[in-house]
Amino acid sequence: MRTFAVFLFCMVLLSCARNSALVPDRLPLPESRGTVAGGSALAKILSELTPDEREEEILEYVKDGKMPSFLAMLQRVTVRETVGGSERELTFFVAPDYFALGSDEDYFLCPLTPATAQEIADSLACLLPTRKIVDAIYAQATVKLEPAPIAPSERMTTVPVFWQHNMTVWHQRQATLALYPLGTLVAGHKKDLVITPKLAKKPTSVAIYGWHRTDGNPIQPLYLGHSSSYADYSHGIRLVSRRALLDQRPVDLLDVLRDKDLCILISDEGPVSEPRCPARQADGPK
Repeated sequence: MRTFAVFLFCMVLLSCARNSALVPDRLPLPESRGTVAGGSALAKILSELTPDEREEEILEYVKDGKMPSFLAMLQRVTVRETVGGSERELTFFVAPDYFALGSDEDYFLCPLTPATAQEIADSLACLLPTRKIVDAIYAQATVKLEPAPIAPSERMTTVPVFWQHNMTVWHQRQATLALYPLGTLVAGHKKDLVITPKLAKKPTSVAIYGWHRTDGNPIQPLYLGHSSSYADYSHGIRLVSRRALLDQRPVDLLDVLRDKDLCILISDEGPVSEPRCPARQADGPK
């Protein structure tokens, strides 16, 4: 009996070790080439470019590793649903904050068009969230920041307004840093750029959702009214690792989203056969 108990214990340890090796704990961010410039300096450079040039420059910044290191610290989000009469559990892993450029000391939460966001997600073995994933992240976020809208204007799609909002959010985040350092899961301060089955019929649109108030209700319902070349100060890009655990077994989130039964775990719109933002359009950023 004792030998059998030891055997079982060893098997449990082996299983845990195997699963922990398959569970992502960090995003594979590119190593920086030299000193990482601060977000304030990068934002100044981006403000002098056209929208098309800006997106290309951001992709180069990502390749050069000009991203804050804390973004690599993936955080767990666990959801449960009854599927086919049985409770299923899915744990997925998300970046602790929205996509940013710069350093840990000086970073810039940078809005992107969907095509650029998808290209960055692909390069990091990630996907963009669904509406249901956004809700789950907000519900389980340790730090919930209050939305800080800026009055609508023609300038809301420009880098100076991006930076203005970035600084507002930074001051909010600073007030929590003593208890919750960078790398803690934070939400509520941006609308999410999301994937949805509706993009199949509106491939030239950007899908946005979220910006939860402190009562848990989102300001922005799912909306596809802007073109795919549009990005304003309120948009955030949450990277979600494709590697997840379904009932403690490794799974690809893409497979979960495409499955007609399992999709309920992370989609409230049914299966998502193409779980990605459409590629760049001819009239969008080059």
